[in-house]
Amino acid sequence: MALSPVSAEVIHQVEESLDEDEKEMLLFLCRDVTENLAPPNIRDLLDSLSEGGQLSFAALAELLYRVRRFDLLKKILKTDKAAVEDHLCRNPHLVSDYRVLLLEIGENLDQSDVSSLIFLTRDYMGRSKVAKDKSFLDLVIELEKLNLIASDQLNLLEKCLKNIHRIDLKTKIQKYTQSSQEASSNMNTLQTSLPKLSIKEDLYNSRLQNGRSKEPRFVEHHGIQRKPVKASIQESGAFLPLHIYEESYRMQSKPLGICLIIDCIGNNTEFLQETFTSLGYHVRPFLFPKSYEIIEIVRQFACKTQHQDYDSFVCVLVSLGGSQSMMGRDQVYSGFSLDCVKAMFKGDMCPSLRGKPKLFFIQNYESLGSQLEDNSLEVDGPSIKNVDSKPLLPRCCTTHPEADIFWSLCTADVSHLEKSSSSSVYLQELSQQLKQGRKRPLMDVHVELMDKIYTWNSGVSSKQKYSLSLQHTLRKKLILSHT
Repeated sequence: MALSPVSAEVIHQVEESLDEDEKEMLLFLCRDVTENLAPPNIRDLLDSLSEGGQLSFAALAELLYRVRRFDLLKKILKTDKAAVEDHLCRNPHLVSDYRVLLLEIGENLDQSDVSSLIFLTRDYMGRSKVAKDKSFLDLVIELEKLNLIASDQLNLLEKCLKNIHRIDLKTKIQKYTQSSQEASSNMNTLQTSLPKLSIKEDLYNSRLQNGRSKEPRFVEHHGIQRKPVKASIQESGAFLPLHIYEESYRMQSKPLGICLIIDCIGNNTEFLQETFTSLGYHVRPFLFPKSYEIIEIVRQFACKTQHQDYDSFVCVLVSLGGSQSMMGRDQVYSGFSLDCVKAMFKGDMCPSLRGKPKLFFIQNYESLGSQLEDNSLEVDGPSIKNVDSKPLLPRCCTTHPEADIFWSLCTADVSHLEKSSSSSVYLQELSQQLKQGRKRPLMDVHVELMDKIYTWNSGVSSKQKYSLSLQHTLRKKLILSHT
């Protein structure tokens, strides 16, 4: 991977592609690297690192990897996730495990958890109190300023997490602390057997002691990609520290779950049904439903009690519509909101699927110049985009209702349907990738799918191109196989 300096043009492209949450995360991850100067924005941060000789293409790739913008790795840096992982396994890291740990903890806390933590730390912070509406990362920064938290000083955070009953996150800190102590002990043992080191070597060793494991191993992310995509892929959450054990979703039930297919076009159902049946799903296809029937079908499946016996749920939607809406074969209505479909399967609306992966694959054919998105119908239930209307979780629940969602949305021009036998390239490639990659993490499979779509788009006219995006809030690695 290239170690050459990064140009201003590349920095600008990266800045333009990141959303505000991702920018906040990168500023936090680099606080140690910038010696706590806290640059006010991403452009200044990256420019400062570049001037200091710290922002090589490899370093920028690591940063994009940490916030799971794999699409930008490919689009801007012309590399991929596997290449970054290989580089990180062989070289020192720009970002410490300590920062990655705190980022991952923050992405696993809902707003009520953060509010409780802010309240619990008031006794320690004196006048330096954090406003109630601030994020977990804001709280961490204030605690660091008061020397209440550091890479080797996490007792207060452990105590507070225990008080809000987040024992899972408290355990992560304990594993991190144990790993750091072991790394420090190994380094001290090594130094006693070596001649005196140069200043440069001492600096490198001190970085190892501050959270960088000598033998890092990579794990899949927990958390919400993070929104789950403003560009090609938007993923929410942060990567776990490299030394923390990697968790996977349980995928052992038979069947793995229900696969609901609603196909208003009619050219895709047969091979999709074969694919998801082979993966171990109970497939329920619906061909050519009317608009009002789609709403009833979705509501019916969101209320099914059988979900409690299964480990996941899949929904495939194929229709005319816009990037955020769809309609039935009657086309009486301009369409209804895709976000409302998503909302009906969230943890609060569908408790039997809480904590389980919910996968959505959508192919929408869009008429240019239409106003479908402006006039889409709403179904009962909160919109997933309306943050203010999020229902409160029961006290016993620690999983956010929007967690564990995988949302793959592909749009194409309606002219694709002029041939009666034509089927979606996206769905065909998806079917093939899922069958070939059944033993591999879904995120890796989807990255390869996006590469296939990119290759297709490079050889066709603008009206024949597909636009594919990904949003997800997966907290664990997901492999679609029960064998």
